[in-house]
Amino acid sequence: MLTDYHCHILPGFDDGAVDAETSLEMINIMKEQGVERIIATPHFYAHEERSLTEYLLRREDAYESMAELAEMQNIVLPNIALGAEVAIEHGISKIHGIDKLAIEDSEMILLELPFRDYEEWMSEEINAIRSEYGLTVVLAHIHRYMAYYTPENFDRILQTDAVFQFNNEVFLLEREAELINQLRDEKRSIIFGSDAHNTDTRRPNWDLLLERCDPEVIKTSNEVLPFVAEEVVIGEG
Repeated sequence: MLTDYHCHILPGFDDGAVDAETSLEMINIMKEQGVERIIATPHFYAHEERSLTEYLLRREDAYESMAELAEMQNIVLPNIALGAEVAIEHGISKIHGIDKLAIEDSEMILLELPFRDYEEWMSEEINAIRSEYGLTVVLAHIHRYMAYYTPENFDRILQTDAVFQFNNEVFLLEREAELINQLRDEKRSIIFGSDAHNTDTRRPNWDLLLERCDPEVIKTSNEVLPFVAEEVVIGEG
């Protein structure tokens, strides 16, 4: 089941889909590209949120507005699970209930590292979330940090007990794509996501991945998340 582990399809929530119509257009592109399961991962910045509870309510409302429009238009949605792209900040592991941001019906949580050079507290927050909540940490678009971290500090991040998520466009970047082979040789877990935000500049790009990536690597990515939700059928299809 081709799975997009990282995308911003929820309408009007973050810097992703601006409205429900755009959400459905993005989903339609994904379906045409063969995507069968979508993990919606809107940004969670603790310093910008009034509370975790309010975030979860807003996320549910955004999903419902998208689902309602799909029902009105007799659109069949693929399997969709709600998650979050959680920015690693000082004290993020201390937020009560942070485990509620894990992907629905799983123990996987997507974390986004800061876009600046590595500091020890980042690993401390990651390890605390993993150990205190028993979660599997997924590090979002790991290849992007090669431009920010020193080689030594990037190697430290690669030693993290985590699943490493790559954006599909990594196969357009020679050095970053080589990182996938390195992690495969080390028997590390790798998953893929479009990190799609819209239908234009950051559109779903599974056609690129399917063209350039070893099918066995994609198959392994799909199997990292074991649960398979029932298909949501809205209207008559």
